[in-house]
Amino acid sequence: MKRFDWLRRMEQLDPETDFLDVYRISSTHEFPWDYFHALSFALFRTFAVPSVGRLLAETGEFTERSQKRFEDTVLILDAVLEHGFTSPTGRAAIRRMNQMHRAYPISNQDFVYVLATFVVVPIRWIDRFGWRRLSETEKIAGACYYRELGRHLGITDIPATYQEFAAHLDSYEAERFAHHPGGRAVGDAALNLFTTFPLARPLPTALVRRLAMGLLDDPLRAALGYPRFPQGEQRLYASAVRMRGRVVRLLPPRTEPLYARQRPEIRGYPDGHDVAQLGTFPTRPQNLAKAKDDQPQSHPHH
Repeated sequence: MKRFDWLRRMEQLDPETDFLDVYRISSTHEFPWDYFHALSFALFRTFAVPSVGRLLAETGEFTERSQKRFEDTVLILDAVLEHGFTSPTGRAAIRRMNQMHRAYPISNQDFVYVLATFVVVPIRWIDRFGWRRLSETEKIAGACYYRELGRHLGITDIPATYQEFAAHLDSYEAERFAHHPGGRAVGDAALNLFTTFPLARPLPTALVRRLAMGLLDDPLRAALGYPRFPQGEQRLYASAVRMRGRVVRLLPPRTEPLYARQRPEIRGYPDGHDVAQLGTFPTRPQNLAKAKDDQPQSHPHH
């Protein structure tokens, strides 16, 4: 294979209908490292929304069991990507998400925002750090993929295009980003988790934390209560990540997909896992509205 063969293959597909195939190729062949880390930072952004950060802190799952909570989230999402929405494994993963979500009073607005981070943050990350920029086909497919996931989760009022996702994310953050002790606690737990990743272990913990914080934008750092960073230091860290992309561009294309379950950062299930047993099993509060079923809802696809 040649370096741009996967891109040519994706360009032959229709991102509106073949979004799963396009997104799967993009995220497991072309940019597996970038998508993994971009989605990690996408989750990080949600901590700066007080309604989300407070809830995550109150459950104690992320602050007390960071590794398991992170891995389970990644593996559940990964199962849908690898096996598809209608497969038994994909349906089990969607069922798990719905079972967990329905136990907490999460607003539809916050759900839409989280979807927006999954669409927009990887696009911006790869356009900034990747070995090439994402194509229009890949961007459309990513938006369609998360629209479909949102439909299976019963989320309503989902943006129609990646541009609309981006506009929604920016306006939601401008309106909602604010400091909350819970968001800071979850953010600290996430930073501590980043320092345990295999690539980070040889480096001093303080340096890894500094690098991770340096890749955050100013409004996000401010909302989480982290210090301001000199512009020169931010540019240095960004240049280091960008240099990795330039090296990857010179490498041959990945012929086999790399899923999150195969990554060295996922360490908690050396003997494999059952997606139906991942995540938390909270008792559902009685005063919540009727739970959403794990079957697809009757909202338009795209």
